[in-house]
Amino acid sequence: MTRLRRAGGAGSGTGPCTAREAAAAVDGVLAEYLDARLQEAQETDAVFAREVAGRVADFVRRGGKRLRTAFVWCGWRAAGGDGAAGTPLRIGAALELLQACALIQDDVMDGSPLRRGAPAVHAEFARIHRNSRMSGSPESYSTAAAVLAGDLALAWADDLLADVALSTPHGPRLHREWQAMRTEMVAGQYLDMRAQATGSTAVDEARTIAILKSARYTVERPLALGASLAGADARTMEALRAAGRGVGLAFQLRDDQLGAFGDPAVTGKPADEDLRGRKLTYLLAVAVRLAGASNDRAAALALSAHGLPRSDDQVARMRAALERTGARASVEAEIADLSALSLRHFGASGADQHARREFASLVQSAVGNAPARSRENA
Repeated sequence: MTRLRRAGGAGSGTGPCTAREAAAAVDGVLAEYLDARLQEAQETDAVFAREVAGRVADFVRRGGKRLRTAFVWCGWRAAGGDGAAGTPLRIGAALELLQACALIQDDVMDGSPLRRGAPAVHAEFARIHRNSRMSGSPESYSTAAAVLAGDLALAWADDLLADVALSTPHGPRLHREWQAMRTEMVAGQYLDMRAQATGSTAVDEARTIAILKSARYTVERPLALGASLAGADARTMEALRAAGRGVGLAFQLRDDQLGAFGDPAVTGKPADEDLRGRKLTYLLAVAVRLAGASNDRAAALALSAHGLPRSDDQVARMRAALERTGARASVEAEIADLSALSLRHFGASGADQHARREFASLVQSAVGNAPARSRENA
């Protein structure tokens, strides 16, 4: 591991010296933790270890960008964290396990066959059922098994976070952040499912779902967890929370854009999934509002809740409506504005220039654009 360097001088201790290095280093922490949990699973039952625990571990190791770990590191550094970075990385590892739970169960609810460029966990369980010629419905079996796999990932995440909290004087603060984050995730997921069932097009509802389901646990809470570990004061924490809210929402709005216009070879998810199921994304809600304001009846009809699931032609008309109403451009501009505002809030946290540069680089990676109106050193 590289030496941890403080901006403007030599540092002490060892650990990653950039957010990207922290994101890469968490894989080693996860590998050690997962090996231990797999050994426990093997001692419990060999079939369970192979088919459930092993599948969860494989899914986690398949990874992603490890953005949540990187944001933990940024929050820790912004609040003055220095020295060995093992504890921030362990918080990051817990978040990656929590993310695994969320993705596994989200794919069940959405009926998504792919995740991270490979079959989703529930699709793998359906394959096991068919290949083993088990009785009953492969769909029912795979749903139940995937829910259990998600529960196991959550249990491992909770156990790891508890270990960290018990080893630091800031444990109660860490645990309060973690508790709030889990509740927000469940609330956001339920509201997302409910909105799809009701055919909602409300912009405020779509924004709330984006914040609760993804924004807070992707950026705001990881920043706060890192800052809590470093004993951040109230002023620093308030600035970091504000920064995290903006980037987190921008991240989800970017995900909405990719869900409608992205390349599955890049995203690792099926194309058109959100459009075909008419999920209430912020992008869709803005398009419906703009179609109504301009009296664009063709766009309003294309974006309506009728005719699910959508045919290829209907999806194409829906995508065209997102463009024609100006929704895509409007959301793109909002992503840039949110990103720029977040950088200003992060600067107000008192973070040193090194941490501010790292955060700015991470924001660009998370939202996929360079905020033109940002003032990194403001």
